[in-house]
Amino acid sequence: MAANRRFRNVARIGPVQVATYYDGQGREKHTAACTAPRCGFATDYDSRAAAELAARTHRCAVR
Repeated sequence: MAANRRFRNVARIGPVQVATYYDGQGREKHTAACTAPRCGFATDYDSRAAAELAARTHRCAVR
């Protein structure tokens, strides 16, 4: 079953997009995902600060 996420507060830090959404349980979650082709980096976090830190420290292997 595909998750229907509505992302809000979307920001770009380098090639990584950071966004906030509510998971299926109604909890606020934050995601960081690299937009570079074939990178595959995407991770969910409980805090926005953690997602932004991951975006700032991500070193894309395909760039």
